[in-house]
Amino acid sequence: MDRKLQKILRRVQKPARYAGGEYGATIKDKNEVNTRVAFCFPDTYEVGMSNLGVRILYAALNETEGVWCERAYTPWPDMEAEMRKEQVPLYALESGDPLGAFDFLAFSLQYEMSYTNVLTMLDLAGIPMLASERSADDPIVICGGPCTYNAEPMADYFDLMSIGEGEEALPELMRLYQKMGGKKADKQTFLKAVATELKGFYVPSLYDYEYDGAKTVAIMPKEGAPERVTKRIVEDLDNAIYPTTYPVPSTEVIHDRAVIELFRGCIRGCRFCQAGHTYRPIREKSPETLARQAVEQLKFSGCEELAMTSLSTSDYSGLRPLCDDLLAYCDKHKINLSVPSLRADSFSTELSERISGVRKSSITFAPEAGSQRLRDVINKNITEEELLNACGQMFSHGWSSVKLYFMLGLPTETDDDIRAIAELADSVVHCWRTHASNKQKGLRVTVSTSLFIPKPFTPFQWEPMCSMDELARKVSVLRSAIKAKAVVYHYHDPKTSFLEGVFARGDRRLAPVIYEAWKNGCRLDGWDEQFKFDAWMLAFETCGIDPQDYLRERGLDELLPWHVIDCGVTDAYLKRSLADAHEGKITPDCRAAEGGCSGCGALRLLNGGKCDV
Repeated sequence: MDRKLQKILRRVQKPARYAGGEYGATIKDKNEVNTRVAFCFPDTYEVGMSNLGVRILYAALNETEGVWCERAYTPWPDMEAEMRKEQVPLYALESGDPLGAFDFLAFSLQYEMSYTNVLTMLDLAGIPMLASERSADDPIVICGGPCTYNAEPMADYFDLMSIGEGEEALPELMRLYQKMGGKKADKQTFLKAVATELKGFYVPSLYDYEYDGAKTVAIMPKEGAPERVTKRIVEDLDNAIYPTTYPVPSTEVIHDRAVIELFRGCIRGCRFCQAGHTYRPIREKSPETLARQAVEQLKFSGCEELAMTSLSTSDYSGLRPLCDDLLAYCDKHKINLSVPSLRADSFSTELSERISGVRKSSITFAPEAGSQRLRDVINKNITEEELLNACGQMFSHGWSSVKLYFMLGLPTETDDDIRAIAELADSVVHCWRTHASNKQKGLRVTVSTSLFIPKPFTPFQWEPMCSMDELARKVSVLRSAIKAKAVVYHYHDPKTSFLEGVFARGDRRLAPVIYEAWKNGCRLDGWDEQFKFDAWMLAFETCGIDPQDYLRERGLDELLPWHVIDCGVTDAYLKRSLADAHEGKITPDCRAAEGGCSGCGALRLLNGGKCDV
């Protein structure tokens, strides 16, 4: 380790964040690779090391011939200050080499409030922030992740954007780079080849945008770039790469657990949920594959928790045989089996019995709205009776902690809908009194509310978003309505939700705002103790941008900034679903006995156009 770095690490909090050397990290001989990638997670080590997508792509790139993928994370402000003071550039954990020595810097954009962290990392690496200002000697800067479904506010900072699932797409990108001569290739020629020869890559510099006031009025591709970039998907998850060995964190992280991914996509179609639309179509892994991957991870990592992950775990068709395979192992080795993302309408006594033998953690349900009327508007497709039935089964099998997730600010919401959240929580408390045994410890019901953001590629993408004052008022209404002592209320800050909404629905004119906010000291905006709302508002004022313009209602025929991306779900379907929402009509799920496929369009992404649901 560099002596300067050794000196710095003695002066900062959590030095293990920056030391590297983790068990399971991939180490290669630099003389035996011709393409080096630094996977850059624009948040702290403990957040990035908990991200499953990064773990998958790290493995996929390191299995690609001639490629070595390493990792870098956003330093905490104390480390950033020390690095600047000692003139230590941002480096990769595996080799310790500065990021400027790499061919690619690959950023994972998981959250709009991480955008200033990208600028911090580029600046600490000594790399020009704007793609237009980088030379041929600078790394190619790419990004992927959920935010790329509308990353226009960050488009000026990236050479390339990977749209959709990357475990097949990124190795293809590396092979094209090697084929064209690597660093010897002309960068613009390479970028044009990516846009025209590979699927699922968006090159922002190959598109011109025209605006009229608050509206985008034209998106013009050039040099042969496609009019729309269709996302990539992995069809066969059983045979897709999924790492069971990986860097094991050397300090405490957000989620220190082994993870199995049950399936991708969602059968439900909740109208507020971007992931439920952009991750379609449905693709499942077999229980046999999942059981094998789970045990291999647990043996390698030594984790004491195994989590099943998906958008709706109880919708996995192989859940029963999978639990049969896993529970004997978990019980014997005292592994906590975490089953998040459960739906109340598919929760069963059988499932609760299967997981009741392991250490009990809280079980989470997401009704999203307190009243049945509003649940129908958002197409949640669960009833209060189903929720209470699920809670009763859970309580009767020994649980005493339940988390309920809701949203505030949903389209057509009234104060009565908000107060219905408190009434539903009271009903859960009464349910516990009815079903719990006398020996059970006290009940804890955690009500958490996030604030509705009309995200791209959802039926509500045309809806307006509430103002900050109105969002704060809605929080106050609910807080006043909650009376039961067993109910704890957590809510999301309206100020961060406001900014998240602006950038989720924004365009390229926001790039200077992000830079101004960064200059004003904005860092790690997703962390409450670091968030500087006033600095953000000053940045908007300096750039002459009214952020409220991006939260307005959009016309159904309006050209949206994210139109250049095709996520698979069609505009026609989204408009039909929006009309149904305002009529209170429910769209059946993809497996419904009556109705079935709703014609969202995502099946066309599969070879043969069929989806095994």
